[in-house]
Amino acid sequence: MVKSSNGRIALVTGASRGIGRALALGLADDGFDVVVNDIERQRDLLEGVAEEIRGKSRRAFALSADVSNKQQVTDMVAAAIARAGQIDAVVNNAGILIARSVDELDESEWDAVLDVNAKGTFLVTQALLPHMKARRYGRIVNIASIGGKHGAPLQAHYSASKAAVMGFTRVLAQEVGPFGITANAVCPGIIVTDMGRTNLEDPAIAQKWIDKTALARLGQPEDVAGPVCFFASDASAFVTGQTLNVCGGIVLS
Repeated sequence: MVKSSNGRIALVTGASRGIGRALALGLADDGFDVVVNDIERQRDLLEGVAEEIRGKSRRAFALSADVSNKQQVTDMVAAAIARAGQIDAVVNNAGILIARSVDELDESEWDAVLDVNAKGTFLVTQALLPHMKARRYGRIVNIASIGGKHGAPLQAHYSASKAAVMGFTRVLAQEVGPFGITANAVCPGIIVTDMGRTNLEDPAIAQKWIDKTALARLGQPEDVAGPVCFFASDASAFVTGQTLNVCGGIVLS
């Protein structure tokens, strides 16, 4: 059972929709106040998520920033700490996927995916570390993907970015452990979101994934919330540097 997280505050990036929204709401259900983040053009959706969290009698703050922009991240993290008072857990969820074969992939598309998925995770974490180290407490949860382990056609850049997140998490855990900070990664499988539908446009492809999944169904964003809440809570106090597949049994390890 996840221990009560009353009084804890989490920051979730990419929280305006899909998995990020589900994670923010799940953390609120688990007793967290939540700072939700996304890019400026998602402002209306982000404010809607914040209102949903307040409807659960938790505090919520909506802050816009592009996680691939260092100055925007620095300003966003400073604002989050100032408004919420502290940040106990961060969920680095912001991510993008542009489906393209290697021979057709533009350099700019490679850079965009790596900048958000990998560099964004690094920049947000780096900005929060002085705060967490000073408090000698922190829970860092990075959203990777089973694509970072096995990959799929048209996703070389996405797979590379998520493999980078997992490698980053393993090293980070070793560096921050002495400060009472844990770092873990969650690898969702085929999840039904706007981005996940890139894998599901063809019904035959969707059925292929269902057939490959031990639970014989596609994942929903809410399926990812429980494992993330565990890693964000004190129930996982002696768990760090780990990568957990949340895929219904596509990857068995």
